[in-house]
Amino acid sequence: MPDEALLDERSLSKLRWRCRRGLLENDLFIERFFSRYEAALTVGQARALGELMDLADNDLLDLLLRRKDWRDAPGQDAVRNVLEMLRPPVGASPVVGH
Repeated sequence: MPDEALLDERSLSKLRWRCRRGLLENDLFIERFFSRYEAALTVGQARALGELMDLADNDLLDLLLRRKDWRDAPGQDAVRNVLEMLRPPVGASPVVGH
């Protein structure tokens, strides 16, 4: 399936399940992400999100709060793009709903 193809319902459901985290803070960022983007998520974005979900909870939270930057590695643009989709805008409160 091409990276630009939209996720089907089954793949989206599996992705949501895979994105469940142990830290409530991460779950809040992820829930907001799905609320905004789930209807338009592509296969490539899902793959990049899966790579972020491979991280430990505290490492993911550090990335979401901009305490750390995503590693610079070839082919990592998709992960950086999804990370920016997950993060609140610069200067905005990191708390969901604010």
